[in-house]
Order: sequence, then structure tokens, then C-alpha cells
Amino acid sequence: MANFKGHALPGSFFLIIGLWWSVKYPLKYFHWQGKKSRLNQQQQRLEVIEAAVRTLFSFIGILAEQFVPDGPHLHLYNENQWIKLMNWQHSTMYLFFGVSGIIDLLTFLVPHVPLGVDRLVLAIAVFTEGFLFYYHVHNRPLLDQHIHSLLLYSLFGGCISVSLEVIFRDNIVLELFRTSLVILQGTWFWQIGFVLFPPFGTPEWDQNDELNIMFITMCFCWHYLAAICIVATNYSLVYCLLTHMKRHGKGEIIGIQKLKSDPTYQTALLSGSDEE
Repeated sequence: MANFKGHALPGSFFLIIGLWWSVKYPLKYFHWQGKKSRLNQQQQRLEVIEAAVRTLFSFIGILAEQFVPDGPHLHLYNENQWIKLMNWQHSTMYLFFGVSGIIDLLTFLVPHVPLGVDRLVLAIAVFTEGFLFYYHVHNRPLLDQHIHSLLLYSLFGGCISVSLEVIFRDNIVLELFRTSLVILQGTWFWQIGFVLFPPFGTPEWDQNDELNIMFITMCFCWHYLAAICIVATNYSLVYCLLTHMKRHGKGEIIGIQKLKSDPTYQTALLSGSDEE
């Protein structure tokens, strides 16, 4: 959808997934550090729910692109002309991420799926999005082309990162790097919406002003810095929370052990047994 909502929708999806990953991966890293890599039942259930939600997001995106009032309604070609190819490109992007979600579901539900296929399909989905966006803005105003082309850096960077995860699975550095790029992608979709389709009656941007292009480039760097800060903050919060919980749990165990070793406690326990 070539409007503000059409950019806010995928931006929200990527932002939600990125924020969830910024909590999930540190939690997984700290809580299961030094333990067996095999997922327990609770972890597997969580992975299945996440994959189902990602698939649902993709399905909602396809429906939104196809069945808005001015959408193609699943018609691609009619009367010797293409119908709403921009909506079809967005639908294709959602389709590949939907396939990635389905493969994730199969990975955790079917034991015969090779390990790493889920990451490989996710890398293909990210690459496909970048490939579509590369040919998405030809013959459009300069600012429109530039603001979309900046998105390609996060997409192809994410594709390389996820491809490495096929080999180096459960690498916390690669996972956090991917998370930061997903958050960047989410916030940048919102930024594109505000720049190209200003809501609330705000003035439109000059599409051919070189100063606007310089500012947008700088703004992209700020967005990524904010994404890194979000990942670092959630990483620290998860670490502090788990450390506090472990110390609290150890304190209770030590207190119980001291109580049991106390002669007064043992005498009272024996007295209670004699009375019975």
C-alpha cells in the first residue's frame, strides 16, 4: 500500500518481532548457558508460538495488501495491463516471511527436518525482501529512492548474518546483531511513512532537496544507534533479573540449610517427634 498505513503495518510487525528477540535471546543465553543445547518442552512451545505468530503476521500483511479498497483483490493481469504491482511486491515479501514461519513450525514439530533449514529459509526471505526493494523505487523522486535504498543495508546485512547462523547456530553475537537490524527495519518503515506520506496534515517533504537527503542519511544512523541501545538495555535487564533471581533462590536454600543445622531446630524437631 502506497500510503502511511502501508508502511506502518510492516514496521509494527518487524518492531514487535525485534523487541521480542531482544528479550528472548539474552534470556536463552543466560538461562541455558552451560546446559544441554536440546530444547526442553517449555522452550519448544515458545518457539512454536513465535513461529505461528510470525506466520499470522505474514498472512495479515498479504490480506491487507490484496483486499484494501484500492487493492488488486488477487487480480494480477487484466485487459492487457498489470494490476497494482506495488501491492503484489509487498504481498510477495510477506509470502516469503510466511514460508519462513511455516518452516520454523516444521523444524520444531517434525524431528526429521534438518537443523539449520529454518535459518536458511529466513535468510532467503530477507534477501528476497531486499531484492524486491532494490527494483521497487525506479523512476521515482530522489528522496523516495534514497530513503528506500537505505533499507537495503539492513536487509542484506541481516541476510549475511542469518546465513552465518546456519553454520554458527545459537551464536549470541549473530543473534543480537540480527535483532538490532530487525528493530532498525521496523523503525525505518515508520520513518518512511512519516517522510513520504506525512500524517496529521503535516507539511510534505521536498523530494528533490539534497539537504533532506543528507538529513535522512544521518537519521538512519540515529535509528540504528537507537536499535543498538534497545538491544543493549534489554540484554542488561535480562542479565540483572536472572542474577537477582538466582541469588534470591540460593539465599533461600542457604537459609534452609543453616536452619536444619541449628541444634535448636534439631532439638525442637526431635521434641515434636517424641510428643507424637
